Amino acid sequence: MGRYPELFDELRVVRADGELDLTTAAAFAHDLENARHGTGRLFLIVDLRGVTFMDGSVLAPLCAAWEECHERLGWVRVVHTRPGPGLVFRAGDLLGRFPRYANAHDAWKGCTADGAPADRDT
Repeated sequence: MGRYPELFDELRVVRADGELDLTTAAAFAHDLENARHGTGRLFLIVDLRGVTFMDGSVLAPLCAAWEECHERLGWVRVVHTRPGPGLVFRAGDLLGRFPRYANAHDAWKGCTADGAPADRDT
């Protein structure tokens, strides 16, 4: 499905494309877990720009990644441009935890797509 974690110092990026649903959630969770290997501070950008469909089955792995990154004094930020992920985050009452970023560069800088600075807890 084209998900490959990348490493840049403390920053790791996981990209997903295609459909993220019950049939692909386990592979997505595995990619998120692989990106969190090691110890120390961790910043994780999850790039969903290539995702054509997403359902709530990916919320648990994303929340697990968020919790671990926060325990390690880092954060998780999600990049998406299509309305689907935002609707799923809204339905799960997670828009505060996962605000929208337009691209990985903006996510790294903490500039949300609506122009508001990100909460340091994201």
